[in-house]
Parts: sequence; structure tokens; C-alpha cells
Amino acid sequence: MREAMYWKPLGNNRVRCLLCPLNCIIEDGKRGSCRVRKNICGRLYTLNYGKLSSMALDPIEKKPLFHFFPGSYAFSIGTVGCNMHCKHCQNWEISQADEKFPYLQDATPEGIVSLVKHHGCESIAYTYNEPTIWYEFVLDTAKLA
Repeated sequence: MREAMYWKPLGNNRVRCLLCPLNCIIEDGKRGSCRVRKNICGRLYTLNYGKLSSMALDPIEKKPLFHFFPGSYAFSIGTVGCNMHCKHCQNWEISQADEKFPYLQDATPEGIVSLVKHHGCESIAYTYNEPTIWYEFVLDTAKLA
């Protein structure tokens, strides 16, 4: 758990999360719509930093990209939580889970970048759920990649 980015205090220990367009107003002890950003005593924390629900090597052609490093592999990672609640989500069990999901693996940005390089991947795909909800981990990993 670490303090989240993109939020502001509202008084009375309430906060407004500014990470996604939902702009959740979160009471003390409660979570935003994504279920992985929590207000603790008037400060917003991310609960899924470095928590991987899924990891895979995927041909880049599997991704919704056109002519992006053709023939290469993407190192795909995802976490729990999502600010969208699509009824037909193919990853519902992952995207609608929280940090207590039993199959989570701990990871660091340095560890992910090391794996990416070890496997010769040209890219990292933050996938399986909406990547915005673990922005801090995505940012830290991208800075190293």
C-alpha cells in the first residue's frame, strides 16, 4: 500500500479521487468505485501497487494495435480492480476483485523490467483491466523501461 497520486482533500476526512473521470468522493475508511483506492484518515491510498493478478508473454498481434513492432512479444501484466463494471467483461473475476484476491503475486517495477528484458520483449502491455487504476505502478515501471 502506498499513498495515491491525483486526489485532493475535501474536509471532514473525505477525499476526491481525480485519477479517472468518475471523480469519486470517498468517505474515511471507504473505497472508490475501482475498489483499490481507499481513504484512510483523509489520505488516499492505492491498495494494488505491485500486485499482479496476471502475467504473460503475448505476440503483439494479439493486442489491439496495428503494425506495432510486428513479430515481437509484449510482456502483459494486470492487477485487480477496475473503474468500469462491464457486465460481459472476459476478465470479470480479476477486474472486479480487490487486493485480497488469492492469486496475487508481488512485483516491483525493477523486477518487471528485468523480466521484460530477459524475455526479449519490445513492449509492456498493462492489460486484463483498466490500467489507469494502478497508475502509480504503471508510471514507475514505464520510467524504468
